[in-house]
Amino acid sequence: MWNQIRKLQKNKTVKYGIPMLLLVVGGSFGLREFTQIRYDAQKIKRKLDPALEARVNTEKQSVILEEEYEKLKEMDLGGWKNIRGPRPWEDSKESQEQQRARLNKGT
Repeated sequence: MWNQIRKLQKNKTVKYGIPMLLLVVGGSFGLREFTQIRYDAQKIKRKLDPALEARVNTEKQSVILEEEYEKLKEMDLGGWKNIRGPRPWEDSKESQEQQRARLNKGT
């Protein structure tokens, strides 16, 4: 019997293959458990407080959008001038002032 155990200890499949197989299979089960814990924790964090949930009302959201649309209708969106942004080697304020001066001379 001891002779058979010594033969198994010298066998490369038993010595290296079985531990590797156990590591791969056991690792997949372990990773599944750890990722499940992570996703459960994210679900708990995403739940809103009842006080905050009462403030976020879906019916009120459409009213806010309509108010913003009315504000945008009153603004003059057609009277703007295109000013190029500065290149990395240029001074930003100086180049924009020069462009504004050129645009003001043209009008």
